[in-house]
Amino acid sequence: MTHRTDPVMPRSPFALLPLRSGTLFPGTTLTLPVGRTRSVALLDDLGARAILGVVTQRDPSVTDPGLGDLHEVGTLARIVQVERTRDRGYRVVLEGLSRFRLTGIARSEPYWLAEGEALEEETADASEARLLAQSLKQHVTELAARNGGSLGTVQADETDPGRVADQVAALLGLPSQKEVEVLREAEVGARLRLVASLVAEARALNDIKSKIDQDVRREVNRSQRDALLREQIRAMKKEIGDEPDGDSALAALKKKLDDAELPEEARSVADRELRRLESMAGQQAEAHVIRTYLELIADLPWSKRSAATDDVDAVARQLDADHAGLDDVKKRILEHMAVLKLTGSGRGTILCLAGPPGVGKTSLGQSIADATGRPFVRISLGGVRDEAEIRGHRRTYVGALPGRVIAALKKARARNAVVLLDEIDKLTSGWGGSPEAALLEVLDPEQNKTFTDHYLEIPFDLSEVLFLCTANDLGAISAPLRDRMEIIELQGYTTEEKVQIARQHLVPKQRKEHAIPEEVLTFTDEALRTIARDYTREAGVRQLTREITRITRAVALEVARATDQTLARVVVDAPDVAKYLGRAKFFSEVAERTAAPGVATGLAWTPVGGDILFIETSRMPGRGALEITGQLGDVMKESARAALTYVRSHAEELGVPTDAMEKHDVHIHVPAGAVPKDGPSAGVTMFTALTSLLTGRRVRPDTAMTGECTLRGKVMPVGGIKAKVLAAHRAGITRVILPARNERDLEEIPTSVREAMEFIFADDMREVLAAALEPAGNAGDVLVPPAATNDNATARTAA
Repeated sequence: MTHRTDPVMPRSPFALLPLRSGTLFPGTTLTLPVGRTRSVALLDDLGARAILGVVTQRDPSVTDPGLGDLHEVGTLARIVQVERTRDRGYRVVLEGLSRFRLTGIARSEPYWLAEGEALEEETADASEARLLAQSLKQHVTELAARNGGSLGTVQADETDPGRVADQVAALLGLPSQKEVEVLREAEVGARLRLVASLVAEARALNDIKSKIDQDVRREVNRSQRDALLREQIRAMKKEIGDEPDGDSALAALKKKLDDAELPEEARSVADRELRRLESMAGQQAEAHVIRTYLELIADLPWSKRSAATDDVDAVARQLDADHAGLDDVKKRILEHMAVLKLTGSGRGTILCLAGPPGVGKTSLGQSIADATGRPFVRISLGGVRDEAEIRGHRRTYVGALPGRVIAALKKARARNAVVLLDEIDKLTSGWGGSPEAALLEVLDPEQNKTFTDHYLEIPFDLSEVLFLCTANDLGAISAPLRDRMEIIELQGYTTEEKVQIARQHLVPKQRKEHAIPEEVLTFTDEALRTIARDYTREAGVRQLTREITRITRAVALEVARATDQTLARVVVDAPDVAKYLGRAKFFSEVAERTAAPGVATGLAWTPVGGDILFIETSRMPGRGALEITGQLGDVMKESARAALTYVRSHAEELGVPTDAMEKHDVHIHVPAGAVPKDGPSAGVTMFTALTSLLTGRRVRPDTAMTGECTLRGKVMPVGGIKAKVLAAHRAGITRVILPARNERDLEEIPTSVREAMEFIFADDMREVLAAALEPAGNAGDVLVPPAATNDNATARTAA
């Protein structure tokens, strides 16, 4: 092993020049600007030919480096040339001499003085080092030839391998960190191998860059050639009198735009985009974007209308043919159609059909479109949470599309279409904005005549569109959006209406889908009534449809197995239903639940229709505490406390023993504890259940009730009367107690239901007790006060 030490190491301390970036190698020169105050002071004191140390900083952003901010290996350098610059700095040329190891900073004012020691250069195998140096020079020569000679040349020869490695590293233009790694390596053979690997990396990068450059030049040449050929083809076709545009697709697009009868603003935009498209090559990505945009403009119904009829009687016949019942809803729709006929205005209407699932909201929209001769388009909004779904994406985005409203009108091809916005209450807000807020302009008759889609960026007139919205829960729709729509509520069907729907629509549809002839399968009305009453408990007819489908499938199996000789007519009657559907799923449990005192039947409203609920009460020895269970909301809990307070304050009047209140705790429970419940309309039911418990008088099993109760015993009106009464009718209840101020709501209830049920209207809780509780003799307990025992004197009954 040989060692080499250059005899130029100055005595410590010696001047030090830190470099923000870059590295000076021994045997190379480096020209650099000097502007740091301490570095300028150093060059003010030193002259040409002076020796100083040069070290690279670890972090170039540090302005006042200490020992820890500098790399431990640097280069001793000789100042070859110093020139003043206009900014009072210097431009200095340094010549690298040898390596040194930095051991300390003696001082830093007015410039840095360092302490260090010479770093000896070691050569483990001199012959190997010379071979490596020779190979390295050859690779650098080849790399320089590929770069057109811009890399530079290596001055050192193979007799000095260390200098070869240093000069090659300086030529490569490496990052400072890699240059420092080369400078730190004292063993010549290892340094040569390190530099050789860096040269190999540089060659690979150069090859990749060359390939990319060749591909780009090839693509540019191909595009230029294609453009030249297209121009030549245009010139030749022009000479022979062929299509002057040269592009039949572009000519067809122009014709579509001319036929679209665009308004002035849209025509101006289309002409501008056409000029851009004509100046582009067909293979350009932007050309495809412009062509798609122009095709959308051409396909939209700017002035096209369908030949809609305004025959109100025809609309009425279509609605009656497609839907049984819903008389109030049909009347409201016909009123709107009559207004459109009389005014002669094309201005659209915005209706919202709200009600439980399966009552025919979506099919009503299709019926209106069929009756008026307008095209029908359905937009499903369930789960939509991005504003761009309504207004579209801006064309600056890749894959941008117009919003659903514009896309629906493109599909309809008529500006007076019927557009159904289905499940509008299922809209949600996400990171992409609020689609509900975007609908405010769409559903506002004063604004939607200039609706601007983000993709189209041209105002489009929506004022002639008949918008229909459907929803299950109006509470989920924001107040501003509700204000823009006329609400039509569909509360559900009675049992007889379901039978009629099944006979006229559901059964024929299932026979057709299962390829069963009409003479082979028939349902009696009693069978359909049994299915609706004992196998479904819903406001709509979806579950009824599924049960009829089950029976039809079973009959289809019998038909498939039968031969022509054994094929017989199947008549499904009430006793046969259990054969196909099994035992009944629903039955009236009111009598069973109310057999003991303390249980009352209430009526509730839900987004999927009305329902009945039971209020159960019990008492046990205690100190008069109240326990409430059943996952009740705050309002229901307050109603329970108010009811107990009224009973306590009127205990003597109600015939409740005092010790029954003071020495017993009361527990109120509402079954179906997994379902959250809230609202004030159970107040009357809770009061009745508590009075029944404490007096021992049972509640009549054929009676249900609803209403809010005050601390003074007044019965306040509540909402959802129609849905609640229909739920009571489905459950087999024949008597309903309602607040007196809800008497006007009886007009909304179908006549068949009104005739089948008895309605008692009460202003005071005494009237409720008189109508709801059985006579005291049946229970052997205390009587209700005389003022409350005469039903005819205190409550009005509608039968």
